[in-house]
Amino acid sequence: MTRLRIGIDCRYVRIGRHDGISRFTAGVVAHLPERHDYTLLVHDERQLASLPSDLPWELLPAPTEPGEPLVARKVNRLGLDAVFSPMQTMGSRGRQYALVLTLHDLIYYRNRTPPREFSWPLRLGWRAFHLSWVPQRLLLNGADGVVTVSETTAGLIAEHRLTKRPVTVAYNAADPSTPRPEGGPREKSLVYMGSFMPYKNVETLAAAMPLLGADWVLHCMSRVSAADRARLERLAPAGSIVFHDGASDDEYLSVLRSATALATASYDEGFGIPLVEAMGVGTPVVVSDIPIFREIGGDVAEYFDPSSPSAVAAAVRRLEARWDEASLASLVQAGRFRWETSAEQVVRAVEQAVAARGATPGQ
Repeated sequence: MTRLRIGIDCRYVRIGRHDGISRFTAGVVAHLPERHDYTLLVHDERQLASLPSDLPWELLPAPTEPGEPLVARKVNRLGLDAVFSPMQTMGSRGRQYALVLTLHDLIYYRNRTPPREFSWPLRLGWRAFHLSWVPQRLLLNGADGVVTVSETTAGLIAEHRLTKRPVTVAYNAADPSTPRPEGGPREKSLVYMGSFMPYKNVETLAAAMPLLGADWVLHCMSRVSAADRARLERLAPAGSIVFHDGASDDEYLSVLRSATALATASYDEGFGIPLVEAMGVGTPVVVSDIPIFREIGGDVAEYFDPSSPSAVAAAVRRLEARWDEASLASLVQAGRFRWETSAEQVVRAVEQAVAARGATPGQ
């Protein structure tokens, strides 16, 4: 294919610490294949600190601005052949380029509580958007192609007939990290990385702690409210839950490398990057028996009924019995999720979109 000029929508890259979409964007951008020319589209120059310094960039309005539905008018002036966005909400009306959008998951159709950091108008709009499939279909069919991050979500997109466009799976991944030392210390500890929203079901992990024994500890790594902390502490023996309240990456990885397992009892999930992070350092995972975790953990993970604290404890005991084997197998399983592969899949989706649109490079 002729060399293309591709814009990468980086306006969702967070200034400071990544969230899931920000990390996905940065991971893909850092590993783009060299057969095309890329332009980064940002709304704040500070976002460039998390992106490759050798790529050109252009400023656009923030994606939360009221004019987002008409942002294509500004993008048209850049003379791009195609644009890839890590979200599905980029405006497409009047565009003169191929467009590939990303739908990460459908979790907010089942759990409609908006992200807490949103302003109240955005929270209201978020809820309204997820009351019907129609807005999603309009957005996705306004593009030439769709990317999603798992086969599980690709199946749901097909089940709900959300788009007539081709759907490409480009997995989420984790940044490479040094594996735990062979023969190093293994503490009787579990690690939980995630929020404390109701569907995350951290209560079941807390209630499993007395069943594991007094020498077991659950490390909760994310920021936690006083109310959530108090609620979880009431379910477990004193001192058996350690709240890191927003651990740094180094602290998180240090705790992870010495733990018996990463654990999550979530009833629902869009992907599960912590699973890949844990397996990538050789720490096995014990997780809810839900389809997306089966896809990520394969035969390596231990699974449990997320409604049962005793099932959590039993899964941990099963893991202990095969821990050395599970640790080695986890490293292999994590190798399935690589940013290089994901970036290649994204670019192939863009190439397919350009070909389908019949776009002529350079015009």
